[in-house]
Amino acid sequence: MINQYNYIKYIELVFKNSCEIKLKKLNVNDNKQYIFEHDFWENTFLRWINILLNEFKHFLPSYLLNKKSASLSFEIVDDLKISDLNQTWLNKSGPTDVLSFPILSKEDSVNDLNSVEFGDIFISLEMALKQSIKYNNSVEQEVIWLASHGFLHLLGWDHQDQTQLENMLKIQEYLISKINIE
Repeated sequence: MINQYNYIKYIELVFKNSCEIKLKKLNVNDNKQYIFEHDFWENTFLRWINILLNEFKHFLPSYLLNKKSASLSFEIVDDLKISDLNQTWLNKSGPTDVLSFPILSKEDSVNDLNSVEFGDIFISLEMALKQSIKYNNSVEQEVIWLASHGFLHLLGWDHQDQTQLENMLKIQEYLISKINIE
């Protein structure tokens, strides 16, 4: 029986901050270093997936419904590392702000497991810093924006045209509004 309300109770997060940039160089205050904390991201991704399952499930693959747990990997990297990933996996040169590598596939629908693996997200902290200056927001806001964008890509969202992009951005804004940050 499919529950009317879907709820993932547990998310296993592999989080790593492998960026060599010094925090002082970024002007990140001691009280705003939450973007480098495992618990912040674990709670954020868990909240986001449950919002999506209950408010936007018609946009999600059906095999995500009725899972009890999920896992994903999230790493904050520098431009060198993200450039290497971009070249190796997408055959594109240079750094980018966020890369997502979904593991979900239609074949998962035949597996009746209680858990689901979403995939991997990589964010360049250097690109986030540059974009935070460009868009006049904080590094924290930019990293959270990029994480929400990468997360939606893991779940199958894409933006092949302007309408898809606008819909994806609206969902990102909504998800971000649901986390407790200053």
